[in-house]
Amino acid sequence: MSAPADPSQPRPTDGGPAHPAPHGAAYPAGAPGAERTLLLTLTGKDRPGVTTSMLGVLAQAGVDVLDVEQIVLRGRLVLGLLVTAPDAPADVDRLRDDVTRAATAVGMQVEVEQGTGDNHSRGAGRVHVSVIGAPLRAEALAEITGRIADAGANIDRIERMARYPVTAIDLHVSGADPERLRLSLAAEAARQGVDVAVQPANLLRRSMRLIVMDVDSTLIQGEVIEMLAAHAGCEDEVAAVTEAAMRGEIDFEESLRQRVARLEGVEATALDEVYASIRLAPGARTMVRTLKRLGYRFAIVSGGFSQITDRLAADLGIDFARANELEIVDGRLTGRIVGPVVDRAGKATALRQFAAEVGIPVESVIAVGDGANDLDMLGVAGLGIAFNAKPAVREAAEVAVNVPYLDTIIYLLGISREDVEAADAAAGLVTPAPVAG
Repeated sequence: MSAPADPSQPRPTDGGPAHPAPHGAAYPAGAPGAERTLLLTLTGKDRPGVTTSMLGVLAQAGVDVLDVEQIVLRGRLVLGLLVTAPDAPADVDRLRDDVTRAATAVGMQVEVEQGTGDNHSRGAGRVHVSVIGAPLRAEALAEITGRIADAGANIDRIERMARYPVTAIDLHVSGADPERLRLSLAAEAARQGVDVAVQPANLLRRSMRLIVMDVDSTLIQGEVIEMLAAHAGCEDEVAAVTEAAMRGEIDFEESLRQRVARLEGVEATALDEVYASIRLAPGARTMVRTLKRLGYRFAIVSGGFSQITDRLAADLGIDFARANELEIVDGRLTGRIVGPVVDRAGKATALRQFAAEVGIPVESVIAVGDGANDLDMLGVAGLGIAFNAKPAVREAAEVAVNVPYLDTIIYLLGISREDVEAADAAAGLVTPAPVAG
């Protein structure tokens, strides 16, 4: 029988050493990764061959690449290369000279900084901070980044996710208390008129596989029952009850039954007319199309009516739909609901059932809604997004989006508009720019 493992020794993972040393580098005892390194930073006008030229020089020197970052902003290149340093000081000087000559030959400036080890550990509290504005003012971004610094956190990387119809950037932040940072940034975002979302930088963000959405004033513009009320001549009365229900002032089921009762006698053909007049939220088709390409499943759950939601689901390629059913007799609405009412609790129940049918935990579900009857499902989901929501819902939700473009949700998932447009172009489509209104 083999001897028990010594718990004081590093344990191998996936068949390799716990801390493999780079090729040709020996670690001092007790200090994994503490070899001497060089950081090369190149800046200048971008042109083909810059990266190849630098890597060619490094290859001749026999060094190893530990990290590399490159970005191009309006034709200006910034390239960072972290490499192992040659052992002999004379070889370091020779490499510095070779790199400088190669950079000059391609019109670049280069700085070479000696140091020890790889990148510093980013430590605990790693989060993604998404900032969205239309426009995104420098003052707003200054205040947001200031709050991050005040929290003792550090911004490790910044990426632009979209430039129109909103500007969206993703800040990779470390060293933060996620909940405290979220509260601080939410308050500052409200003052600055921008949207901010704080999400843990872990695998959960990449494991989202089902989106469950409210319909009225979320997936579509307006409220279906108010459109039907226009046919019954009681639009103002129904609208007042709807608003009170969405604010949580009236029990949803009772308010729904009151409103539906006022539709008694309306011809069922009114449902066709209402459906034909429905306007999707700007960016809705782009969001659904993009995320379905990535394997997401979609569900809609509504306190509205299945005669509308079933057609929406078929039109958009949505996988699941749950809503109330209007009773129709002899071609007219009776003013009654068939079966149980889909209310606040019913929406959360539907979310759980959809997740079970897909075979995923609720932590891998994104829920999107705007009203009080969406609160339970927003709370159950792994990520709850309040979309142009009532104040109480914005305060309760993990993330609030207040721009009118539904495809903004894509950027919160780490998908850039450039990625969206490239996928559409490959499919022979032109990505429409969403228009509010």
